[in-house]
Amino acid sequence: MGESGASDGAVLAVDLGGTAIKGALVDRRGRALRELVRPTPGGGGPGALSALDAVVASLAADGADGARVRVVSVVVPGIVDVEAGRIVFAGNLGLRDVAVRDRLSALTELPTVVEHDVRAAGVAERTIGAARESSDHIVAVCGTGIAAAVVSNGAVVAGAHGVAGEFGHVPVRPDGERCECGQRGCLERYASAAAIARRYAALGGEPGASARSVVERLATDPAAARAWEEACEALGIALAGATTLLDPSLVVISGGLAAAGEALAAPVRETLSARLAWRSAVPEVRCSPLAGRAGLLGAAVLGWRHVLGAGGDDAFREWYSPISS
Repeated sequence: MGESGASDGAVLAVDLGGTAIKGALVDRRGRALRELVRPTPGGGGPGALSALDAVVASLAADGADGARVRVVSVVVPGIVDVEAGRIVFAGNLGLRDVAVRDRLSALTELPTVVEHDVRAAGVAERTIGAARESSDHIVAVCGTGIAAAVVSNGAVVAGAHGVAGEFGHVPVRPDGERCECGQRGCLERYASAAAIARRYAALGGEPGASARSVVERLATDPAAARAWEEACEALGIALAGATTLLDPSLVVISGGLAAAGEALAAPVRETLSARLAWRSAVPEVRCSPLAGRAGLLGAAVLGWRHVLGAGGDDAFREWYSPISS
């Protein structure tokens, strides 16, 4: 791997999420020299951008006193123009036509890389995560929203307009709940963290409880068990359709919900198998050990790729999962 560590400096990696903004200074060995997590302001919009600026500025200042920051690497949700470094539209954050790369480059006077958060999570899973040995897989990132990164025969599937993987808007319930996208019955309305918490409350559970607390109550609270069962079934239905089209050998569930482990993977696996009973092979289903840190890790890998070039991937093979300290 060659000389590595603090002497190489650090990448300033940031994951701009709908719930939290996660940032870290990550050295070439995958060590987090400093981490910072701030809540994403409710309502998004200018408040989310100001919070992003504050996280980046704080980490950049820390880098000035220690490891030299080589590049800012930020991953963002929604429809992203990677070449231009812009958020075209991010509904969960209330953002439209935001020149993120120009904004952060002006703030830090550093080169800046911008990528879609789910594609970045897919990079992390292929490089240091659960999909390292697979050339045909789906990484379903389930958190505040839901989306997917797809790899077929070793190549990332981007689509004709660069927006492949909007998995959260696959209809799973005909004439179901109306989604913010305008259609009905979208997966995101049933299996995202927000949807699980909302369904739990509707079934008589504690209002305002998080998806994590729903998982903690599965064995003792019938409302939690019912909300979770419905979410897992919806995710399995959507994955069955994706499997029919793409024939992956592996499904990796990433994002915050992946922290549930087998409590999530097992019922999704069961639904997927039942819906694909006609097939001789059903994809393996794994929950990622990277969980909600996959986007941040992907940002760090992409930042180091910018510094080291295409041959730099060898530098990541010994990274710990998740980022070690």
